[in-house]
Amino acid sequence: MSTLDKIQNIESLGDATPFVARIQEIIESIHLFEDFEPEELAGLARYMRCYRAPLGTEIIREGDQGDFMLLVLDGGIEIVKKDPRGVAQAIGSAGPGKTLGEMSLIDGEPRFASCIALGTVEIAVLDRESLSRIISEEPGIGVKLMMELLMLLNQRLRTVSSQLMECMDARRLRIR
Repeated sequence: MSTLDKIQNIESLGDATPFVARIQEIIESIHLFEDFEPEELAGLARYMRCYRAPLGTEIIREGDQGDFMLLVLDGGIEIVKKDPRGVAQAIGSAGPGKTLGEMSLIDGEPRFASCIALGTVEIAVLDRESLSRIISEEPGIGVKLMMELLMLLNQRLRTVSSQLMECMDARRLRIR
């Protein structure tokens, strides 16, 4: 049973094969999957599961162990991180075509932030077990997916590093 199957109010829609057309439509605008051919996307979808969650569902909980990433197919998700006092702060949002949870998919470390449905949301999920199966059963797709994830995470690290430098510069100016 997947971690998502244990979340209250979340409805399993089965494997992602019936959603291939929707995934392909969304993926056309996603940098992560731009190098994938339609048949590779269909192959990837066979390893994913789809879910529907109502408004307010906490799909990912900050601090929980993670073993999956998700692709938003429909609806919106708010990304929330607790500040040092434990107060939840909205730090972003994600809509159709955005992926979330890639870090925990790869390293299995606790979730960095929570992800909460802003309305009814449909998501496609890839867990670590399925990722391992892709790599062994469909190595071409597996290598391509891992390279795309590596580039995505690298880009996010560059963005965060840049933001950190801006904060440090602003702090230095305030201290003077």
